[in-house]
Amino acid sequence: MKDKFERHKQPWTPTEIDKLHTLAKKGLPLKSIAKALTRSEESVKARAKADSLPISKLH
Repeated sequence: MKDKFERHKQPWTPTEIDKLHTLAKKGLPLKSIAKALTRSEESVKARAKADSLPISKLH
């Protein structure tokens, strides 16, 4: 299984944050954003919440 992420607990870079904002504004679902950023869904969800970004619930 490839559910493990080597980047566990790594800080977000400004580039990753910009990409998160861009993808969220495009309406991409959480799973797609996590894959694009090579981050866990939980990590993406937590960062989006911290930045007050709405994430699409679609899968």
